Amino acid sequence: MKIAVVILNWNGKSFLEMFLSGVVKHTAAVAEVIIADNNSSDVSVEWLKEHFPDVKIIQNAVNGGFAKGYNDALAQVDADYYILLNSDIEVTENWIMPVINLMQQHSEIAACQPKILAYDDKERFEYAGAAGGFIDYYGYPFCRGRVFLEIEYDIGQYDQSCEVFWATGACLFIKAELFHAAGGFDEDFFAHMEEIDLCWRLKRMGYAIYYCADATVFHVGGGTLPKRSAKKTYLNFRNNLILLYKNLPRKRIYPVFFFRTILDGVAALKFLVSAGFADFVAVFKAHLHFYMNLRRDKGKRNSLSNYHVSGIYKGNLVFQHYIKGVKTFSQLKRSKFTSTGSKTQ
Repeated sequence: MKIAVVILNWNGKSFLEMFLSGVVKHTAAVAEVIIADNNSSDVSVEWLKEHFPDVKIIQNAVNGGFAKGYNDALAQVDADYYILLNSDIEVTENWIMPVINLMQQHSEIAACQPKILAYDDKERFEYAGAAGGFIDYYGYPFCRGRVFLEIEYDIGQYDQSCEVFWATGACLFIKAELFHAAGGFDEDFFAHMEEIDLCWRLKRMGYAIYYCADATVFHVGGGTLPKRSAKKTYLNFRNNLILLYKNLPRKRIYPVFFFRTILDGVAALKFLVSAGFADFVAVFKAHLHFYMNLRRDKGKRNSLSNYHVSGIYKGNLVFQHYIKGVKTFSQLKRSKFTSTGSKTQ
């Protein structure tokens, strides 16, 4: 069994200095560590060659973002399991094998993630992944441990491994064969939500996505784009629309997009008041880009037939959070989540 830990780097020398030695220390015995450099303009590659001469480096010709960067790199990696690891993550001892063992025990698992805690506050979950991701009826992603900006403390409430809807790309364990069978990441996403799209496609192929509670890593977050960034706002809104259009059943597209247009308009006004004009404009640019590329994305809809998958919350998380005051995953009724084969999705 071959396991490859692949770290995508773009101008991330500072994070490599902070975390790579720990990754090598806690990984070398069970997996190969590979740096995939996304055409960095800093001295990352030179620093790697000097300080980690035994670590393999794949140099991508262009910076195609997270999606293309990993697609290009993984085409050159021979392994049974890929572990896609952000450069701003601190790993812990024995962080790999509990996840691999879980995936081997359950052949239906295509992808999995460990527990993701915040590097700067190690008792809290981290925004990007926490204890496994879900999505609501209108396409809003959330996690066990994080609902919008409400982030829970880890007090053992999610210490049971379980099936989830999506696993975070910050620390994504995935079977190599299935990564390629699903077509890898959609490169039109560039960055953000491409892992949700991949997990949704894998579920539509009949596989499961899991969270493993027996392994933990610590994530800085916002390593490439700041957490408050108009570009990140644009990518999140644009990619969310693409995600929905690619994967929703036809009968749900019109009602979902009708309400999303209203909700995104409200979000844009909220940005105007709280974040500034750039984020306000970013929402409208995201919608414009999406509708200008409908023909391209329409061709992606028919690649899979199973639209009815488990783990979708059959409600509006915006309403639950901002009107009803729901702040934690555990406050959502389990009966409101779709099960496999559900026709109420």
